[in-house]
Amino acid sequence: MPLPSKAFQRWLHGVAPDASTADVCRIAGIKRTTLAQQLVRGKVAESTLVSISRGFHVDPVHALATFDLYADLRGGPVPPTPCELVSQVATIDLLRAVVERSEPGTAAAAPLSEPPHPTSVRNWVDAIDDGELRHRVSEATGIAPQNFSAHLTANRLPPELAIATSRAAGVGPAGGLVAGGLVTEAEAGWAPNARREALDRMSQSALVTLAGERLLAMGKTLKRQEQDHERTERIWENLG
Repeated sequence: MPLPSKAFQRWLHGVAPDASTADVCRIAGIKRTTLAQQLVRGKVAESTLVSISRGFHVDPVHALATFDLYADLRGGPVPPTPCELVSQVATIDLLRAVVERSEPGTAAAAPLSEPPHPTSVRNWVDAIDDGELRHRVSEATGIAPQNFSAHLTANRLPPELAIATSRAAGVGPAGGLVAGGLVTEAEAGWAPNARREALDRMSQSALVTLAGERLLAMGKTLKRQEQDHERTERIWENLG
């Protein structure tokens, strides 16, 4: 749910009291028309707040926490669970880790790519799901299960839904914001190299099993995309 424009303007005045709208947009790297349209509609996107926060050297998570909708973010950062950390390791990095362990000493460990990655949202939800998480989120927020699944398939999770999912799972509130790409690991308070350390602590069997699950899911996605493409091609052929 976007932020109320009046509350946003109060926050902005506290952050940059002497800056004009043009200055704010230039420093934040956003279009002036984008901000103007959001203010007119009375709803400012969280991504806009984050961009402005970064431009004015304000912690984006602390900025979000000033709004009641994101009160869960108040207080010190809650460390992510090992499963959350590993969920934000891209599939290609998992495969590299399997190779590195199979042939130790052949090459130095490559740095992990930064989240988000193509399946980071679904991976995060799967990592914290005890089997009933989707049901609890649906009950708490009113979102239909199929709509929640659609967000995961699209690898997009609205920030307020990410917070609700964290709350329902009993994990730190910022994990879903990292998975969704709204904030970075550092901004969420994750320790440097936390993902690498969590990955290194995995047993060989757990690592290979997880990599296999990721590949299986990727294969299903690619097959579905190929089928959609073939269906589209047939439609165009029939249209002449």
